[in-house]
Amino acid sequence: MHIDLNSCFATAEQQAYPPLRGKPLVIAAYTTPGGCVVAPSIEAKRWGIKTGMTVRDAKLLCKEIIVRDPDPQLIRDVHLKFRNVLVNYAPQIFPKSIDELVIDFEGTLAFKRGLAEIGREIKQRIRKEVGDWISCNIGIATNRFLAKLAASLHKPDGLDVITYKNLREVYEGRTLTDLNGINTRYQARLNTCGIFTPVDFLNASLDTLKRQVFASINGYYWYLRLRGWEIDAVDFGRKSYGQSYALKKQTDDPKELTKLLMKLTEKMGRRLRRNNYRAYGIHVSLVYTDMTYWHQGRTLQIPLYSTGDLYRKAVWILNQQPERKKVRDLAVSCFHLEETRPEQLDLFDSEMARDKKLTKAVDLINNKYGEFVVTPALMMDMDKVIIDRVAFGAVRELEDLYNQN
Repeated sequence: MHIDLNSCFATAEQQAYPPLRGKPLVIAAYTTPGGCVVAPSIEAKRWGIKTGMTVRDAKLLCKEIIVRDPDPQLIRDVHLKFRNVLVNYAPQIFPKSIDELVIDFEGTLAFKRGLAEIGREIKQRIRKEVGDWISCNIGIATNRFLAKLAASLHKPDGLDVITYKNLREVYEGRTLTDLNGINTRYQARLNTCGIFTPVDFLNASLDTLKRQVFASINGYYWYLRLRGWEIDAVDFGRKSYGQSYALKKQTDDPKELTKLLMKLTEKMGRRLRRNNYRAYGIHVSLVYTDMTYWHQGRTLQIPLYSTGDLYRKAVWILNQQPERKKVRDLAVSCFHLEETRPEQLDLFDSEMARDKKLTKAVDLINNKYGEFVVTPALMMDMDKVIIDRVAFGAVRELEDLYNQN
């Protein structure tokens, strides 16, 4: 079962502020004319406003449009309430994004009630326990791929079931790019092999998909996926942690860049430690205003744990830039992760042990009283720099949210 909250960012705002209900509303990364619309409300969508438009273009389509900043904490609260409804039905709950969750009912007694009946009950409970203005689409099928497709059939507030009986009929009413995982590039590849519709895709032989279309094992996966076999329920584990920032004011000033890097590294380090990891590698990347790109990474013999250690290595990499140019995007990540294990205590306190104790103490204070209550001195004037955001599709970030709650 795939459950997708309708226009989540916008309807959550309308839920929290009742005067906004029923009015065209967009949530934008920035409310300035050039800001990007990240979530239009159901009412705004009726005016033709879409995700990715600029605020300027949205106002051309609808003069009465209301533009609001994102409220990350509000969205996280909604997600947790949403998830708390679903955990009552099955133990296997898989987040797909901040507003999408999948329930695997295999091995449960839910089939005795019927998943459609459970879906209707979930809709009622979301209205009651998450918010009366918040609705959802529910899709039911034999695999995640078809369940997501079912959830898209009748928006908003739909509930649809795809079985082997109506599978072909559903495909007849869709385009290739309506299928999750098929973008315009894959569509072009399918077209060159004579596949123009989902029905053509379904009718294609296994040999055609494996040898001609995908020229890899992916052809076999698609053959199974289209027919309702589950092949997407694989978790390859956490590979890295990272943070990025699009600079509001582009700069080539090393002092400004190192301060930004400090805050990104602190956010990354907090997530790393909260999930009980340390890292043997660190990577820094820059996108310049001329759209050129530079990046560099380092693998280390000694693991990094504290923000200070992560930051020192990140700054060293930053200073390896071959030339100074104005930066528009800055990112840092750590990789080659290893779970932290209990270590034998030293008879005499080493500097590394003291550093680890201090890091844990600072993390505990920030956990209790809020992010960045205790920060490095370099970040003293940066409370409004690198604004808190909720990323679309950032499933890994939800680990942090669950660990905090």
